[in-house]
Amino acid sequence: MSVILKTDKLRVEFKSREFRQSPKVALSGLDLEVGTGEVFGFLGPNGAGKTTTINVLLGFVQPTSGAAALFGIDVRQPIARQRIGYLPEMTYYYKFLSAEELLRFYAKIFGLPRNETDKRIAQLLKLVELEHASKRQIKTYSKGMQQRVGLAQALINNPDLLVLDEPTSGLDPVGRMKVREIIQRLKNEGKTVFFASHELGEVETVCDRVAIISEGELKAIGRVSEIVAQHPSLEKAFLEVIGYKPQLA
Repeated sequence: MSVILKTDKLRVEFKSREFRQSPKVALSGLDLEVGTGEVFGFLGPNGAGKTTTINVLLGFVQPTSGAAALFGIDVRQPIARQRIGYLPEMTYYYKFLSAEELLRFYAKIFGLPRNETDKRIAQLLKLVELEHASKRQIKTYSKGMQQRVGLAQALINNPDLLVLDEPTSGLDPVGRMKVREIIQRLKNEGKTVFFASHELGEVETVCDRVAIISEGELKAIGRVSEIVAQHPSLEKAFLEVIGYKPQLA
C-alpha cells in the first residue's frame, strides 16, 4: 500500500497577539502516514490541531518546521493538490445556484470538457442522491442536502484523495447515515478519505485507522479495534488517550 499523505515532525506555531507572549504551538512534531484506499479518521477535541493540519495540507498555512507531502510531493508545491478534493466544515456556496449549476461552475474551474462535465455531474448527483433536486436553488436545501452537494463539489475533479473537515457536523441521524454511506461507496471505488471529526460513532463505523491528537500532539494511532481493545468503546478510549478526567460531584 503506497503512502498518499505524510507528515514528518510537522510543527506549526502562531504568533501571539499579546505583547511578549510566547507563540502558540498548534502542532508539535506530528507524524502521520495515510495509505492508498484507506478511510482515515483524524480525531481530537476542539483546538487540538485538526483543522491546522488540514490547512497545512491545503497550502493555507505554512509549517514552522517539519514537512508534509501529498502523493510524495511537498505540499508547498501547488501541483501536490491537483489530485485532491476538499470539503470544509462550513460550506459557503452561492445559494441562488442549483446543485447542477454549482457543479458546472466547479467543473469549469478544473477545465473539464463539456461532454465529460455532463457525465460527471450526472454521476455525482446520483451518488449523493440529489437527482430529484438538481435544479432547485441550494438555499432551499436542508443542512444534510447542502453537505451532500458539498461532497459532490469536492468530487467533481475525480480526486484520488478526499479531505473532509467535520463532514457530519450538525447533521441529523439520517443525514449522518447518508454521508457515511457515500464515504463507504468512495472506499469501494478505491478512493482515499482523510477526515477530521469529533463524531466518534461515525468514525468507529467507517474508518480503517484513526489518529487521536490533543494539544497539537499525536496521542494514538492505529486500527480502531487496536485502540479500543482495552475499552468498551472508542469514546472511552478517546477520553483516556486525551487525559480527560471526569469531574465527580
